[in-house]
Amino acid sequence: MAILSSLGLILITCLVIWRACDGFEMASNYLGRHMKDGIKGATINAIGSSLPELFTTIFFLFVLKDKDGFSGGIGTTAGSAVFNAMIIPAVVIVVVIGKGISSKIEISRKVILRDGIALIIAELALIFVITGTTLNWTHGLVLMLLYIVYVSYMLLSQGAGDVENEYEDEADGGNRTVALFKGDLATAILGDSKINTTKAVLLLIVSVFFIGIACFWLVEACEQFGTAIGMPIYFVSVVLASAATSVPDTIISYKDAMKGNYDDAVANALGSNIFDVCFALGFPLFLFTLIYGPIEMSSETIENVGQLRILLLILTVVVFLIFVFAKKGVKRSHAKLLITLYFVFVAYSIGKGINYDLPVIREISAFLSAISHWLTSLF
Repeated sequence: MAILSSLGLILITCLVIWRACDGFEMASNYLGRHMKDGIKGATINAIGSSLPELFTTIFFLFVLKDKDGFSGGIGTTAGSAVFNAMIIPAVVIVVVIGKGISSKIEISRKVILRDGIALIIAELALIFVITGTTLNWTHGLVLMLLYIVYVSYMLLSQGAGDVENEYEDEADGGNRTVALFKGDLATAILGDSKINTTKAVLLLIVSVFFIGIACFWLVEACEQFGTAIGMPIYFVSVVLASAATSVPDTIISYKDAMKGNYDDAVANALGSNIFDVCFALGFPLFLFTLIYGPIEMSSETIENVGQLRILLLILTVVVFLIFVFAKKGVKRSHAKLLITLYFVFVAYSIGKGINYDLPVIREISAFLSAISHWLTSLF
């Protein structure tokens, strides 16, 4: 019964996060309506759709208040980054080609090189920053500063020029109370009126509030599920919490792809990953250790976190190479490869989580640990 109730709660939190992020997206799109394609996807959209990862990591740390809290947090952020890198581009490819919008998807090489290289740098920083058995506020600060550098570069690189505004500035309209119970925050705030700066800020705040509540219950549900099946919270977060918090990223990229904004669709996924790795993990780590002191990690947590960082880096490089060398555009075959890689990642994570003793799992684990030790020894 505990398994079903926790899974049901996870599903409900997914729905709340999705609906709340719709309101956040509407507000942030209005506030960032003069930003260029690719820039907006990598910054405004990416931050908005990645708030669930940030809140979930905060609650993992501050609710559990131990090494499991950190492992749950990094499991969510890194697992979400894998989901974003594999599933979101695959969904975009399948939908666009499947609906006959285009036979292939062409992404600006500038967007791929800019955001792809920035993401790889962020993941290398994660490997070299999160080392040893103790974590403190300086580790979180370094990751946050890296994200600030990235955002600053993105905003400065936008340059001058007119930006076409295709923003829909009205909510669905209707009864505000009914809309609130349906989770339609935009209508609940705006009613039948048009959005403006003041209303956009209010909608932003209300959306963040509901996202925070949903993420708190997501953490509780993941902890209950892990206890019920005897799986460490780290592996539950890598598979379930990461997928749940990635729902907004997927929907935003899907909407951009349907409009033909392929650069924004992919930039959102890559930009979200940079936010996840640097800020959604860095800020909670900085805040928690500043208040409660350093986090001491067990040898098991060090091993699991080390392997996850290497897996994340390898899979990111694979996706990066697919987009860079697909000179004639990415096609359905690329989507199939990405989906296959993601399910291999999930199968490996579940196998490790339930201690399923298979030679292939042992070999992969040993290989990842060896690379992790080698890379960290270089620092």
